[in-house]
Amino acid sequence: MKAYVWDLPTRLFHWSLVVLVVAAFITVKIGGNAMVWHGRIGLAIIGLLVFRIVWGFVGSTYARFLQFVRGPSAIRAYLRGQWQGQGHNPLGALSVIALLGILTLQAATGLFANDDIAFEGYLVPLVGSELSGQITGIHHLLEKLLMLLVAAHLGAIAFYARVKKHNLVKPMVSGWADGSPEQSARGGSAVAFVVAALIAATAVWAASGALLPSPPPPPPATEAPAF
Repeated sequence: MKAYVWDLPTRLFHWSLVVLVVAAFITVKIGGNAMVWHGRIGLAIIGLLVFRIVWGFVGSTYARFLQFVRGPSAIRAYLRGQWQGQGHNPLGALSVIALLGILTLQAATGLFANDDIAFEGYLVPLVGSELSGQITGIHHLLEKLLMLLVAAHLGAIAFYARVKKHNLVKPMVSGWADGSPEQSARGGSAVAFVVAALIAATAVWAASGALLPSPPPPPPATEAPAF
């Protein structure tokens, strides 16, 4: 018996985010001209995160925050082995929220950061060089915290696979998990997807600095006096 748990937009978000986070890490370590791509990847990550936040309210059953964000009692029940359900378990939900939160902060600070050489975030003109330097420090600190969370996330996946014999990756690829058809996700219409995608695209457009005033034109060149 199978239940359809993870809708296609949620799965595409998940794996696209994995690819982009790896690409962001690689480009920042390369530096130089690769920083241009690092900035572009950051914009794409912002788009994905905004989409996921909106999808957490208008998406299908197990993608919605109200379904998987539980209180302390649900976490205690899960730790006692008394929780049963589909989607994120109460403890895994904390990891999801933490990752989304840190990634959002990381991407947002990147818009105001610089590499002290040639690259500046798209919204640096809003804060100036001094504050940009401070935000850059926060951006680097968040990178370390993000790496710890990713390591913990991967460790949890390995633990479930080896100890609990529960493959968490396969359902995120196919969308299907062990369960009854009555547990299958509902909702997440095409209209909801279009709305979430449009909001995400608007966020990327604004984050790219499109709303900033155009820089003043360079002063005209003065001709050298003739002698």
